[in-house]
Amino acid sequence: MKNDSTSTISLKLSKLLVGALLAGAALHGLAVDLLDTVKERGTLRIAVEGTYPPFNFKDQTTKELTGFDVDVAKLLAAKMGLKPEFTTTEWSGILAGLASGKYDVIVNQVGITPEREKTFDFSDPYTISSPQLIVKKGERHNFKDLDDLKGKKLGVGQGSNFEQKAKAVSGIDGKSYPGAPEYLQDLATGRIAAALNDSLMVAYLLKPSNLPIKAGAPIGTVEKMGIPFQKENPKFKAAINKALADSIKDGSFKKVSMKWFGVDVSKAPEAR
Repeated sequence: MKNDSTSTISLKLSKLLVGALLAGAALHGLAVDLLDTVKERGTLRIAVEGTYPPFNFKDQTTKELTGFDVDVAKLLAAKMGLKPEFTTTEWSGILAGLASGKYDVIVNQVGITPEREKTFDFSDPYTISSPQLIVKKGERHNFKDLDDLKGKKLGVGQGSNFEQKAKAVSGIDGKSYPGAPEYLQDLATGRIAAALNDSLMVAYLLKPSNLPIKAGAPIGTVEKMGIPFQKENPKFKAAINKALADSIKDGSFKKVSMKWFGVDVSKAPEAR
């Protein structure tokens, strides 16, 4: 009898466990994917800083949001059949706002890092960058890395990460400037041997420049930027990646990229 009673209880517990698992699976299956939400709403809620030229900023004349990231967000929203709805917020709180559901995505040059991937899903990368040198046209030295600049003057932005990179290499005479126009002018006149900035900014700075300068070698770690959104939204992830892939395939992404940078920033610096 003891064995029979134990078997009966075990059977009942097993049935209850199976029932609970099936109920949980059913509830999970009923979870609303972000794609369903945005499709029903008809809008894609997008967060940007709004103070980060050339990526996203307010036009001084029209007071409207503009920039590379804004154009990319509009392009992808259109590919997904949605109307873009922008929110501006400070960088310090932008990821927390996404986590709390204040907006659907961030399109603001968010680097794809293992730490961030613990909390958010990301689209495929849409920009790729690395530190990059700027040199004078006709420069006879082939600077391939910072070590090649030992004993020479390197221009960097004051307070920037690149200023710290220059200081970290013994033998480089790092010269700090309040902004890019100043060090580009000194580079053009030969007062410094090279300058250093992010490859995206290098492309942006060189596009309108008439100075005798050019992009030099990419150096350091390559960074990939993507569009983060809340986890557990596989349909949305597939849809935004398809929109991105389609825009790259049909040339519309490259058109936006050329408008702002004069190069295709979806490709690594050495491949442009």
